[in-house]
Amino acid sequence: MAFQPLRCHLTACCACPSCVPSALDSDVSCEFGSQKYYALCGFGGILSCGITHTAVVPLDLVKCRLQVDPNKYKSIFRGFSITIKEDGMRGLAKGWAPTFIGYSMQGLCKFGFYEVFKTTYGDLIGEENAYLWRTSLYLAASASAEFFADIALAPMEACKVRIQTQPGYANTLRQCAPKMFAEEGLWAFYKGVVPLWMRQIPYTMMKFACFERTVEMLYKHVVPKPRSECSKSEQLVVTFVAGYIGVWKGLVARIIMIGTLTALQWFIYDSVKVYFRLPRPPPPEMPESLKKKLGLTE
Repeated sequence: MAFQPLRCHLTACCACPSCVPSALDSDVSCEFGSQKYYALCGFGGILSCGITHTAVVPLDLVKCRLQVDPNKYKSIFRGFSITIKEDGMRGLAKGWAPTFIGYSMQGLCKFGFYEVFKTTYGDLIGEENAYLWRTSLYLAASASAEFFADIALAPMEACKVRIQTQPGYANTLRQCAPKMFAEEGLWAFYKGVVPLWMRQIPYTMMKFACFERTVEMLYKHVVPKPRSECSKSEQLVVTFVAGYIGVWKGLVARIIMIGTLTALQWFIYDSVKVYFRLPRPPPPEMPESLKKKLGLTE
């Protein structure tokens, strides 16, 4: 059974079908909530997470070594210096392959499943509740998506950590994965999934909920015109700013690295939506039926 199109109560203004772009519209390539839509959202997640996390592999490598052996790697700068001295510049790229594969799979599930769960949960609770409880909806959808995303990430994350923190164990993914399986079996790749859940699920919940609400606030209070009247470039600027502000609220101490990384992920993800002409309804507004109940309209 194909997914039903997402109705307006999540990301549009009212309950009328015209609010959700359909595959018949000339400026969109597929129907909102269709299987093609979710597949392309997943592809956007692959690029956004795979590219950004691979780009910071050197910093991640030094950070992991600093955590494992703080006596040897006393600081970030000393960590870089020792790594280059012992392994050369190429040593800073250790673990790039499992990082790219693992975080690409995580991005596929994180962003793709988020769209699916947001649609599903919104349909379950109804149009008015989806608007009133939209922050809770974002939190629930992102937590559900990250649960599966970390299962997809765990095997490659385990290989990455072995390569980066155990000198001499393995230099490449092709060496590491078979060796881990031979020594410890399949469990070797999933021993870290619970810590991943504990670390990633709360972060992802804040990341998505803050982003969604920040976009809504920017279009409501900062951007001088509706999103439908903004150019694609203007919309992408709002996306990047919202991604940066959203993470600032939850992780001030890591704003430079994590804030920029997350903002770039949202920028890449939204760029994929723009490139493939995916339908992008406006930020949520109160349904007309709820306005009448609250006496806001006659």
